[in-house]
Amino acid sequence: MKYIKEQIKLIREKDPAIKSNFEVFLYPSFKALIYYRLAHFLYLKKHFFVARFLSEHAKKKTGIEIHPGAVIGKNLFIDHGCGVVIGETTIIGNNVLIYHGVTLGGVVNTSTKRHPTIGNNVVIGCNSIILGDIKIGNNVRVGAGSIVLKNIEDNKTIIGIYK
Repeated sequence: MKYIKEQIKLIREKDPAIKSNFEVFLYPSFKALIYYRLAHFLYLKKHFFVARFLSEHAKKKTGIEIHPGAVIGKNLFIDHGCGVVIGETTIIGNNVLIYHGVTLGGVVNTSTKRHPTIGNNVVIGCNSIILGDIKIGNNVRVGAGSIVLKNIEDNKTIIGIYK
């Protein structure tokens, strides 16, 4: 129940279009993160098939794909989340805002850390692609449509191709 109250507060803060607390239950981000939290719990208990089954179900229902192995901090909000992909070894800090079409993906097919680490208080614009085992610092803003292939220091704003 505490998680739901936190999500209601978060979504009301981040999205001026919401008119009532009950609307939170219609948000794809809310649903995807509920599924993710359960799938991640099962993943940590090594129930990999069931965890992946839940994440695939969530993807079909919401259009948001979050691998149950990803590590996500508090207050992630995925606004208009259709097409968001968050890979297995991704780490996302606290208070992160992700818009639709974002990919946090890998560039190698080994069982090592191959997805990005996103710091705290980061905004990732729509249709951005962040690839590989790179670090996006705290308080970074990634402009819409950007492609990020190397680390970004704290407190930066980037647009375009960053390699």
